[in-house]
Amino acid sequence: MIDLSRPIILYMHAGSGNHGCEAIADSTIKLIQRLRLEQGCDVEKVPAPVIISNNADEDRKYVLGDLEKQGLCVLTTERHIDRDFLAHVFYYGWRKITGDKQSFMRYRFKDAYRDYVKECSRYSDTGAYVNKKPLAISIGGDNYCYPEMVPDLILAHDYFIKRGFETILWGCSIEPDSLKNAALLKDLTRFDRIYARESISYNALLGAGLSADKLELRKDPAFEMETAEPPALEGFIPGKTVGINLSPMVLDRAGDPELVRESYRNFIRYILENTDNNIALVPHVVWSNNDDRKPLTELYNEFKDTGRVVIIGDAPAEVLKGYISKCSFFVGARTHSTIAAYSTGVPTLVIGYSVKSRGIATDLFGTYDKYVLPVQELSDPQGLIHSYEFIMGNK
Repeated sequence: MIDLSRPIILYMHAGSGNHGCEAIADSTIKLIQRLRLEQGCDVEKVPAPVIISNNADEDRKYVLGDLEKQGLCVLTTERHIDRDFLAHVFYYGWRKITGDKQSFMRYRFKDAYRDYVKECSRYSDTGAYVNKKPLAISIGGDNYCYPEMVPDLILAHDYFIKRGFETILWGCSIEPDSLKNAALLKDLTRFDRIYARESISYNALLGAGLSADKLELRKDPAFEMETAEPPALEGFIPGKTVGINLSPMVLDRAGDPELVRESYRNFIRYILENTDNNIALVPHVVWSNNDDRKPLTELYNEFKDTGRVVIIGDAPAEVLKGYISKCSFFVGARTHSTIAAYSTGVPTLVIGYSVKSRGIATDLFGTYDKYVLPVQELSDPQGLIHSYEFIMGNK
């Protein structure tokens, strides 16, 4: 078991406006606290885990803000070089002249690392973690699915290694083909421990030569996130409501985005015409540049006159999980919206685009066929209906 009675940093947290990111951070902080107590750690004498966030102010609007108030974590915001013109010019010039790529990470994490040191200094006289190597946990589980993020992930990992941290890659999914990237594979071998959240990634890592001693197959921590009782909402009937999530990201990755929209519209019509269920549209990411409410509002406007369609407002991940848990069926494009459904026993269809959705479904059902519709391959406008009928027939 990993010793948690030492300083801990959680990094690559994108912010709680993505409630999947919030779910990972929320459940991980609570897991660390529970395991510290199980390990006999005096939690009053060890620094709280520091979460380096893309936007700590955003986090404080949701569950992580409550956890910070309870002393279970410290939230700090990383610097954004693209928002500081002078720094942007200086560091790009320095990088071009010297080849010092990690200078960007030193800028990015400067304030956050200072806050980490400050948090540790509050406990410097307790002796609870003297001579213990600090721990840095990369918590963006699916970041390695995106090739455009890999260079920064490698640099960030190197930053913490050079500062003497033991490192963990937490709850990851990695496309098997991406392991042909030599730089990525080399970076992965430098982690002290890797937790893959589904077996496709786990087996791919083993097949790529990573040591079994440093690999572990473990469910996404969000499976363990608490479920909050949601406020009553007119038109949301527990046990008689089909939940639906659609994301701009899935539409961007679709071979035919309009076909995806038409598939959703056909599915809603089918539910309204053939069942006594209502429809709840559930946003799971609310960033201005990647906001589920935009495609969901389009659907809502088309069907609102039926009186049987509602759209859920923004809420913390635990509350959204509460709504999803009360659905009779759930269709989700965001991975963590579907994890909220899976983990509360709701029959679920995933509109997926990567290894993470295929892998999780395979581990649950033995196959992802009919449980996941890869959006790149969606060609039948009745596809959601056919999968719904199969899942409900085998629920």
